[in-house]
Amino acid sequence: MSSSWGKQIKISIFGESHGTAIGVVIDGLPPGEPIDFDALLAFMDRRRPGQNRFSTPRKESDHPHILSGFYEGRTTGTPLSVVIRNGDTHSADYAQMDSVARPAHADYTGHLRYHGAQDPRGGGHFSGRLTAPLVAAGGIAMQVLNRRGVQIGGHIASIGKVDDTPFDGVHLSPKAILAPGKKRFPVQNDPSGEKMQQLIEDCRKNQDSVGGVVECAALGFPAGIGSPMFDGLENRLASLLFGIPAVKGLEFGAGFGASRSFGSQMNDPFCLENGEIRTRTNHHGGILGGISSGMPILLRVAFKPTPSISREQDTVDFKRLEPVQLSIKGRHDPCVVPRAVPCVEAAVALALLDAWMEKTQ
Repeated sequence: MSSSWGKQIKISIFGESHGTAIGVVIDGLPPGEPIDFDALLAFMDRRRPGQNRFSTPRKESDHPHILSGFYEGRTTGTPLSVVIRNGDTHSADYAQMDSVARPAHADYTGHLRYHGAQDPRGGGHFSGRLTAPLVAAGGIAMQVLNRRGVQIGGHIASIGKVDDTPFDGVHLSPKAILAPGKKRFPVQNDPSGEKMQQLIEDCRKNQDSVGGVVECAALGFPAGIGSPMFDGLENRLASLLFGIPAVKGLEFGAGFGASRSFGSQMNDPFCLENGEIRTRTNHHGGILGGISSGMPILLRVAFKPTPSISREQDTVDFKRLEPVQLSIKGRHDPCVVPRAVPCVEAAVALALLDAWMEKTQ
């Protein structure tokens, strides 16, 4: 199934944007793991809509209700089922668009795939709303990893052409990667963040949207985990990260910049540091041959601009086969990137835990 993922840690995400509820079933979690609900709620709150002018005004509590797999404060080892109720739905906003292809949305392709049986309200199962259960699952995975010494954190690397200070791929500390997530606007450099916020506000006023990049790092992940070829650590991370709506690009370490460089510039010299094998630079992003090297795992995820904009656009009615003009109403983010940071962190946590569990089984 397209909405199920994983080998050792298996997740299955269900629900639609305007349905009764959304949720996730997580299978393969180790038994006896406590869940800190305050920490989980705080993590999910970073993705929750309706908190400021940079996100959709849709108001949802996003409170996760655990139905199974949890007893007396700990995981049982059986499937953990999490449900998140939908509350603030405005389905009438989509009443006139059941056969109108919103540009850059999955309305037309979803109609082809599901022969018109799909729920079109708010994007249905294609909606960014489905990242709420992904963040719930990833938040739980992150707690499991934290107890094993792994820390994961991200920040907004850029909005449009405005850049934040990038992570240092070699000299990274847990404090450095976790600090942005504690801010209202998750950046390292606050003046850059203010410029980003102004750009988002300008787009909102101009009935437009803007994209950006999220950078994420993982520290403390052991060397030697992963596989070559088709089941590499990058492959596993990519398969989950591309499940986040609006993701259009992914790079590890130096990424596409490596293609414009020489081997003498990109090769990371190995060295000994306090008796441990490390590299002096980290252009490889902590992964070599699909296997973790012990250096910080570093990646960047590119998000397209929110496709729902209220400017008039050309499109077609795919049932009547006629051209129409569309001005999208409803409630939408002028930029998804600020709320996407915990989504990326969640996906990274799930992928790394899945790989770790495979190594230790």
